[in-house]
Amino acid sequence: MMLDLWERDSLPVQPATALDWLVLTLLPEVGARRLYRLREQQPAWPQGWLAALPVAAQPALREYLAHGEQSRAGAQAARLLAWCDQGPHRGVIHPGHPDWPALLDEIADPPPLLWVWGDVGLLSAPALAVVGTRKPTSEGSRNARHFSHALAGRGLCIVSGLALGIDGLAHQAALDAGGETIAVLGCGIDTLYPRQHQVLRDRLLAERGLLISEHPPGVMARPQFFPRRNRIITGLAMGVLVVEAALKSGSLVSARMAVEQNRDVFALPGSLSNPQAAGCLWLIQQGARLTCTPEEIFDELPLTLVDSVESTRAVSAPEEAVGLLALLGEVPVPIDTLIEQTGRAIGEVSSELLMLEIEGRAGQAAGGWVRTL
Repeated sequence: MMLDLWERDSLPVQPATALDWLVLTLLPEVGARRLYRLREQQPAWPQGWLAALPVAAQPALREYLAHGEQSRAGAQAARLLAWCDQGPHRGVIHPGHPDWPALLDEIADPPPLLWVWGDVGLLSAPALAVVGTRKPTSEGSRNARHFSHALAGRGLCIVSGLALGIDGLAHQAALDAGGETIAVLGCGIDTLYPRQHQVLRDRLLAERGLLISEHPPGVMARPQFFPRRNRIITGLAMGVLVVEAALKSGSLVSARMAVEQNRDVFALPGSLSNPQAAGCLWLIQQGARLTCTPEEIFDELPLTLVDSVESTRAVSAPEEAVGLLALLGEVPVPIDTLIEQTGRAIGEVSSELLMLEIEGRAGQAAGGWVRTL
């Protein structure tokens, strides 16, 4: 009897390979919520899981357990996994994998697995989600860039959905700051959506970025995927910043999910006459933190997280920013002069000046830029 008990306790309580997990997601009547409940119940793998699955799913899993990749489900999973071998920095992670983000296990229905493409190490970085409308005003666009650039420049990984509007601006600003960003897709990992973001996706993969999706290669974007995607965006982050959102929008869905996941919600105030600000004003009425500066977000984050981010910033702060600041004084210096003196591109100089302005170390005056400290 004691031997039987030892043998039972020594059995694994969940699948150990990406192939196993992928097969489970392909079974009929099996979804993310059911798989998460099974993980919580911890039946022994594989027989305990087999017994707990719906009757409709049992024959396919039984066939896979007996024949592996020779089974129908096993062969389908193996074909999908072949995508990982078609280029660098591709993979599939699952619960128990060393790169699996622990924060996702805090939400009610985490994905059973994630397809990843890019720097998978970003999943362990302190992160903030930035969301908002696909049709921002000029003020909303400026705010998205300003906050994302400042927060990424101080070491926070910016998480968003690669959509048009606020999402894309947040990703771009994070990369402009030399920071990190994660794009959560509402389609297959290899599907380009929206098509206007080809350049942004390529840049994200070439620099400090990561694409993730719970959908396998080849899956096209569908409307019902995006609300589900939002739970991953907020689930990966310590909090969510809503830049601009209408009263009926996916961004408010994200905010609600963030509250349910016990995440901080920050909202930027806007004009009473701007319908794209109505959602943010409503969130503030409901208890979201009214936020006017990036520093206010850091003030609300856990102290240990702030320390971690500040340490990262100290290590990775670009020397170029210090050199550019040295060229500024009380007399305004035109940006053309700064470009000529540094020999750097206009985009690079503009990005450094923006960061210095955000930090309160430089500012614009009539005729050019001045040092403010």
